Amino acid sequence: MRLIHLLAATALVAAPLSAQDTPPPAPEFARILDEGTERSQVMVIAQQMTDVLGPRLTNSPGMRKAEDWAVAEFQRMGLTNVRKDGFDFGRGWSIERSSVRMVTPRPVQLTAIPIAWTPPVNATAPIVVAPMTKQSHFAAWRGKLAGKIVLVSPPGQPEEANEAPFKRLSGEDIGKLDTYRERPWDPARVARRAPALTFEEDLDAFLKAEGAVALARISYRDNKLLHGEGYQHRTGAQTPGVEIAAEDYRRLARLAVMGPAPTLEIVSDVKFDDSNPQAYNILADIPGTDRSGSYVMAGAHFDSWVAGDGATDNAAGSAMVMEAARIIRALGVRPKRTIRFALWNGEEQALYGSIAYIEKYLAKRPAPAGPQNSNQMYYGQTQRFPVTPLPGYRDLAAYFNIDNGSGKLRGIYAENNSAAAPILREWLSPFAPMGSGSVVFGRTGGTDHQFMAAIGLPAFQFVQDPLDYSSVTHHSGADTFDHLKAADMRQGAMVLAWMLLKAANADAPLPRNPIPRQPLPTDPFQTPDPNAE
Repeated sequence: MRLIHLLAATALVAAPLSAQDTPPPAPEFARILDEGTERSQVMVIAQQMTDVLGPRLTNSPGMRKAEDWAVAEFQRMGLTNVRKDGFDFGRGWSIERSSVRMVTPRPVQLTAIPIAWTPPVNATAPIVVAPMTKQSHFAAWRGKLAGKIVLVSPPGQPEEANEAPFKRLSGEDIGKLDTYRERPWDPARVARRAPALTFEEDLDAFLKAEGAVALARISYRDNKLLHGEGYQHRTGAQTPGVEIAAEDYRRLARLAVMGPAPTLEIVSDVKFDDSNPQAYNILADIPGTDRSGSYVMAGAHFDSWVAGDGATDNAAGSAMVMEAARIIRALGVRPKRTIRFALWNGEEQALYGSIAYIEKYLAKRPAPAGPQNSNQMYYGQTQRFPVTPLPGYRDLAAYFNIDNGSGKLRGIYAENNSAAAPILREWLSPFAPMGSGSVVFGRTGGTDHQFMAAIGLPAFQFVQDPLDYSSVTHHSGADTFDHLKAADMRQGAMVLAWMLLKAANADAPLPRNPIPRQPLPTDPFQTPDPNAE
């Protein structure tokens, strides 16, 4: 019997194709897994973004090259309507070279980096340790800073490494995210925060008026990690500035207490670029068959800081978005709704790119009373009412964001959207064997889905294994290709491609939360906490 069956099977295999039924296509899920594992390009894309293009500070020469590369790459993949979508941002800035040396009491090359959007300097001067963390501290140092390099941070104490720097989420960790958190509206909180929102500009102006040579601040992580974030991209700072590694900074502070104060040599060869104040989001589409204008969307921020190569923050997310686009194109499917892919710009300063997209296509809020810096833009965005939907508001059926490093996607934040949660859980269920089946009710913020969700849209960020993102790589000089996890990124790209196809082909758009209205104090008789954030 076995011989007969074998012969029959052999005859079937040998029969010409015309004599056999055409095999049905494999289910889309299986095809996504096949394409995303056997022919994955996600790490090739990520290496191009990091090793080749390098850091991508908004409006810097490096970012301009990256924008052109991304447009060409989406076009090469066969996407349509690929374009740069501009918005007002400010000045470009880049580092040519830099060096910070202690000259006396002995020569030491220090680990340091220029602070973004500070002006160049080449100077040697004594230091003064003048910790200032709020505007009320300025008076104590008035008349004492001329001709000095001013160390403005409290030296503090070294960190105690009481947690492992590399972590994957347990089921218990994910369960803790599945909560609803109420935050009553407190209009006084915004007023209390106001001085802190302008402290960087106020300190800069104070030091300039006092005749300081430069400012130096401490790195906020130990182990010689540097970051270099600065936020005065509209006009540029007036005072040169550097960030010094925590260990080197504390040594300088100790020597200053012993006396005499050390002398530093700072060479900060940086350049501003005022050729084009517009920054650009990169958008690209896979067109759908439905002509209603409805679309689903995936995005990740493309910009980075300059200390490293912007690998985990956020070449990882950008590469997964581009790989998801490649996978879907390779399947040759025609989704019902258009699938749009976005590489956001200016996220690191205040989610500028996604805010610009919202205000151009989705919904408007009243304009702020006057010019705003990055902090005022970010913290004030949800304080202005009413929210007025634009004609395109109803067109966006779902948005998925990736921006928490290269760790495995473990689930998704439902953003307090109880109606969407069971649908998201059903869509994710095929990936449960890969550890990606969780839907947690709570919100998360600080990235580009945030202000879409804040106007009721079905916009979501994935839950990811943190790895060493918060402890080591986030915004730091260690944020290089070495810290990317290839297997996790392949999984992430496949999850994203699947979720996009499910949303694009669903009978109905994902449910939305209500459009927010001007809130009222929920407890008007409660005494405000003056120390609350």
